[in-house]
Amino acid sequence: MTLPAMIEFPAQGTTEYLFIFAHGVGSNKEDLAPLGEAFNQAIPGACCLVVDGFDPFDGPFGGRQWFSLQNITEESRPQRVDEALPRFIEMVEALQVREGVSPEHTILVGFSQGTIMSLEAIKAQDGLAGLVLGFSGRYAELPEQAPTKTSIHLLHGEDDDVILVDHARAAYERLTSLGAKVTLDTEPGVAHRITQYLLQCSANRAAESLGLV
Repeated sequence: MTLPAMIEFPAQGTTEYLFIFAHGVGSNKEDLAPLGEAFNQAIPGACCLVVDGFDPFDGPFGGRQWFSLQNITEESRPQRVDEALPRFIEMVEALQVREGVSPEHTILVGFSQGTIMSLEAIKAQDGLAGLVLGFSGRYAELPEQAPTKTSIHLLHGEDDDVILVDHARAAYERLTSLGAKVTLDTEPGVAHRITQYLLQCSANRAAESLGLV
């Protein structure tokens, strides 16, 4: 496939882990580049790729998107995501081959719409990655079974009015009831953004899951 534009932070030394960062709607790779750089410096052997959404944002300003929000509803969201998923999964697999990294050592890091794509990709293909770090996101539709090959770490501001923290709590409760490996970290007073606290939580969760601590 033709890979999207991306910002690359090569591993310091031998590549052991592949982090793929997917931004929110109307955003772009530059907005998540600081997050990619932070993980590149924090995790030895981490190759961090911050990718652009496949399509131009069809809203009132610039940026990119993974799927359109035009006239979207709760009922239509799953289909929109399903239509975008094959290309997203193909991208992840192509980057794994390119970097020579196994699915077990692949980490999907999403923000907002990028989290939706990451969570739904694992729901569609358990084990596509070993770990998901999902900031300020949700499922398009809550899962009916737990992933057995992927750990999921959800991170969310409690005052988020774009994607309510209730979605993260519902996902955590559903995944827990299904027996999934899942955590949820929230921060009071925080809206739709990644704070230093949530970034540190995500780094700690990743290190724990990868056996680095």
